[in-house]
Amino acid sequence: MTNQRVCILGGTGFVGHHLASRLAASGYRCRILARHPERNRDLLLVPGTELRQSPNLEKDFLEDQFKGCTAVVNLVGILNEGGGQTFHEVHVDLVERILDAAGAAAVPRYLHMSALHADARDGKSLYLRTKGAGEDLAHARRGIEVTSFRPSVIFGPGDGFFNRFATLLRATPGAFPLACPDARFAPVFVGNVADAMTRTLADSSFSGRGYDLCGPRVYSLKELVEYTARRIGRRTTVIGLPDFAARLQARVFQHVPGKPFTMDNYLSLQTDSVCEHNGLAELGIRPETLESLVPSYLG
Repeated sequence: MTNQRVCILGGTGFVGHHLASRLAASGYRCRILARHPERNRDLLLVPGTELRQSPNLEKDFLEDQFKGCTAVVNLVGILNEGGGQTFHEVHVDLVERILDAAGAAAVPRYLHMSALHADARDGKSLYLRTKGAGEDLAHARRGIEVTSFRPSVIFGPGDGFFNRFATLLRATPGAFPLACPDARFAPVFVGNVADAMTRTLADSSFSGRGYDLCGPRVYSLKELVEYTARRIGRRTTVIGLPDFAARLQARVFQHVPGKPFTMDNYLSLQTDSVCEHNGLAELGIRPETLESLVPSYLG
């Protein structure tokens, strides 16, 4: 038992639920900040976990929450702007406040969730550029040990990828028009991501480093959607849209409630989400295949 407390921001989300369980199994106690704690009471079943209501994420509030913690984990991110939130506010400004608060609370360790191919200067989308800027900001901060993680699309029970496409496929009879069908991904299991974060937490030799995280196989987006259709028993024809039609779909759908597909999403898909060097191998973690796990929760 480490008996150390870790404060997690974004801990009520998909990755956060899995990470809290992994940390608890390794003896850590988790403090999870939640806007609506009553909606996430299942996390209280994880040993050593406490939920604290977060009316805001300003520096003074964060500093109070970080006191007594040996590490802060930031999982906060958005895929689309809206609801009063911008990419820069969430991916850059918030990171700066977290780091300021962690410094003031004398927290020695910070784990940062970035995105594969995040790049402040050359990222093809605003999402990737702001993710890169936030990661750069974290690694430039002195006085705190930082490790960052850049996963491809993450899958697992409760994911927003296979489950989302399953919902769309069930609502689309016959044919399914798909933008950017040739975009490539190396889906990584959420448990592998949580293991990577847990493994690097207690060892300062991992500080100052960033890890790309990928699964063992590369797929096109069309292959992943067709696989989803088979798993849920839908005889759907997936029709890959040409580039001009994909752009048109993005320009239209970004004005639909919920923003199912935006121009920034389209631009992100112009960069294949695959690893040149898989950090899981560096960390001694064997990546799980989606074929061995997705059938257990999809269908």
